[in-house]
Amino acid sequence: MGHAFQFTRADAIARHRRLAGNDVFFLTGTDEYGSKMFKTAKEKNIEPQALADENAKKFRELNELLNISFDDFIRTSDEKRHWPGAQLIWKKINEKEDLYKKKYSGYYCSGCEAYVLENELTDGKCVYHNQKPEFVEEENYFFKLSKYADKLMELIEKNEIEIIPESRKKEILNFAKQGLKDVSFSRPKNVLPWGISVPNDEKHVMYVWCDALANYISALGYGSDDLEKFNKYWPADVHIIGKDNLRFHALYWPAMLLSASLPLPKQIYVHGFIISEGKKMSKTIGNIVDPKEITEKYGADALRYYLLKEIPATEDGDFTVKHFEEVYNADLANGLGNTVARVISMAEKYFKNEIAVAVIDKKWKEIINVSRECVDYAMKDYNTPQALVGIWHILRKIDEEIDRTKPWEMTKTDINSVGAHLFDWLNALRDIGYLLRPFLPEIAEKIIEQLGFDEKKGFGAKKGKILFPRI
Repeated sequence: MGHAFQFTRADAIARHRRLAGNDVFFLTGTDEYGSKMFKTAKEKNIEPQALADENAKKFRELNELLNISFDDFIRTSDEKRHWPGAQLIWKKINEKEDLYKKKYSGYYCSGCEAYVLENELTDGKCVYHNQKPEFVEEENYFFKLSKYADKLMELIEKNEIEIIPESRKKEILNFAKQGLKDVSFSRPKNVLPWGISVPNDEKHVMYVWCDALANYISALGYGSDDLEKFNKYWPADVHIIGKDNLRFHALYWPAMLLSASLPLPKQIYVHGFIISEGKKMSKTIGNIVDPKEITEKYGADALRYYLLKEIPATEDGDFTVKHFEEVYNADLANGLGNTVARVISMAEKYFKNEIAVAVIDKKWKEIINVSRECVDYAMKDYNTPQALVGIWHILRKIDEEIDRTKPWEMTKTDINSVGAHLFDWLNALRDIGYLLRPFLPEIAEKIIEQLGFDEKKGFGAKKGKILFPRI
């Protein structure tokens, strides 16, 4: 469900940018190396590559299930597409003399795929994975992260790398001010044989984050002879990440790029986690909710709506089936679906589906413009809950106007005024349809289709299937 949330949030951002006329390249994929994958494969008695293939298939299916409009899907175990770029950035960093060998001893969390200090643990366990890290002693290549500490803090403080929200910016600056130490950038192959070989040293594999972060540029052709996409789309406008990945994206990745003399990403948007009944989703607790089950039962756009509206833009959000069904009934079945059906039914009953072109009331122009501005303003900070509040503002106004004017009574004395009102309401629904396209793409198109608008003739509105059957 956490991945479903991240994919959907990224998709809404990408779709909104496309509709604004931007040339968007939306990348997703699977990060496949590291000790966790290797250990899990061993436990299942299968090859790591087979497990990686299985996982990649699941993530592709989840993307398709949720109607995610990604432009590319990169896999870090792809030796043709990813390896050359990952190994090239290693070589560039090495040319700067920013890599050196030394013996390391300390704790390693396979869940985070990160080395952790004792003071970062709670009761000896990782705060994110609630598991004890393993103690490792090995000789590794180290990256001179400390060399770039002052520059990184300057870039973040000046918003040359903008971190959204501000609280995450403060968090990473506070961490950096404590002093950045050099970080291990490889694992010995005799300990972890699953990974990308270190250039010119077959005894080591690249540390998983060094390899994984390079996917952003390897997918664009970095490391190949074809740099057209890389020159066009890099640096990224925004990386969309979970809060547990902040350190890697705000410190490790920019430092790697500085070392390799490559442009830096412009923004890092950090979201929270999905929890259930106030607790982390866990098989042990039994509070896991499967996005596939929800989607198959209620539709992809119903799940998209909940994830985009009910989960805060930058903090943790709660998901329970009970609350999902309450929101579904209130906002989608009794809200959006009911209002669309209500207006189209009146057009059908009083005007045989045909509502001629009329002059839009100034009041409705203002209502719609306010909502458009609200959506655009909210999406600057990737605040999808606020954007959807802006769209629902139009919906609420339509319902208020229907209740105020009582068209079913007005038809007895002033049928022309009813037609004018219906034109305004149908036009407002059409705007709702357009504004909803980044968020509920399938339902948005169904609304637009049911309205049957023609610029010369007006609306030929016809009811279709119920958009959201009430639970």
